Amino acid sequence: MFISDVNHQRIKTNGIYIHIAEKGTGPLVLLLHGFPEIWYAWRHQLNYLSQHGYHAVAPDLRGYGDSDSPLNPNSYTHHHIVGDLIGLLDHFGQQQAYVVGSDLGANIGWHLSLFRPDRVKGFVALGVPYFPRSPTDKTVETIRKIYGDGTHVYQFQEPGRAERAFARYDFSTVMKKFLLITRTQFIAAPSGMEIIDFLPTPSVLPSWITEEELVVFADKFQESGFTGAFNYYRAMDLNWELLAPWQGSKITVPTKFIAGDKDVGFQNGTKDFVEGDIFKSLVPNLEVVILDGHHYIHQEKAQQVSEEILSFISKLSLD
Repeated sequence: MFISDVNHQRIKTNGIYIHIAEKGTGPLVLLLHGFPEIWYAWRHQLNYLSQHGYHAVAPDLRGYGDSDSPLNPNSYTHHHIVGDLIGLLDHFGQQQAYVVGSDLGANIGWHLSLFRPDRVKGFVALGVPYFPRSPTDKTVETIRKIYGDGTHVYQFQEPGRAERAFARYDFSTVMKKFLLITRTQFIAAPSGMEIIDFLPTPSVLPSWITEEELVVFADKFQESGFTGAFNYYRAMDLNWELLAPWQGSKITVPTKFIAGDKDVGFQNGTKDFVEGDIFKSLVPNLEVVILDGHHYIHQEKAQQVSEEILSFISKLSLD
C-alpha cells in the first residue's frame, strides 16, 4: 500500500531522536506499533484518521526503524518510552492526545495512561490487556514458570542469543514468521529449539498484506537489526522493580480494548481475563470489543479497526 502525503521527521525528545510519520491536521492521535513492526504498521490508520479530521502520528519507538537505538537494555523501561512520548506531545504543543497501541505499543500505552493520565484523552489497546503487577514475582520468571524456557520472552533475555538465531533467516522470512502468525495457543518452542525455528513460514500470503508491504518492514530491520526490539524484553524485570510504587493502581483514562478472537492465547486465558472482573476493576472506564481476527489485527482488519478507533475518539471529542 502506497501512502501519499506522509510527512517524516526526527524529533529530539528525552535525550534521543525519535522518527515519526504523520498525516493530517486536527486533534493528535498517537499510534504505537508492536514487535516486530515500525511506523508502517499503521499505514491504513494514518490514511483513515487523517481523512476524518485528525493529526495521526506514528513513531518508530526507540530501538526501532529510524529512531535512535540506545545500546543499554536498561534504557528501554516503560519510564524511558513514556518519556519519549511525552516529549512528542510537548513538541506538537498538545496537552492531551488520543493514544492507540498494539502489542508492545499497547503495553506502552497502558503505562503512558498509568503514569500521565493528564496527557491521555482516551486510549485504544489492541491485543494486550493491562495485567496487574505481581507483588512478589518478577515478570520473566513468572512467564517461565507458566510456559517454560521456550517462550520468546525468555529466549530474548540473553544478549546475542536471539540475534544469532534470527540471523539464520533473511529478514523477509522473519517478518512472515511473526506478522502472519495464525497459531491461537500461547507460543513456546520445544526444549532445545529457538522460537524463530519453531515458528512456521507461511508459503502463501493472506489477502491483507502484499510482498511489497512485507519488504518495507524487512528492509528497515535489515538496516537497524533486532537488538533494539529485543531490549524491551531485556528490560522487563527492571520494569517490574520500577513499577512497585504503582502497585494496585488503576487505569483511569477512558479505554477501548480490541482483540482478535484468534489472537495468540486469546481462547486460553485472555478472553476470560478481559471479560472478567479483575480487568474491569483495574480499568473502570472500559469498553471491550472482540473482532474476527489474529494478533496484528490493525493490519489484518484495517477498516474495522480504524472504524472502532474513530467511533471511540469521536465520542470522546464530544465530551
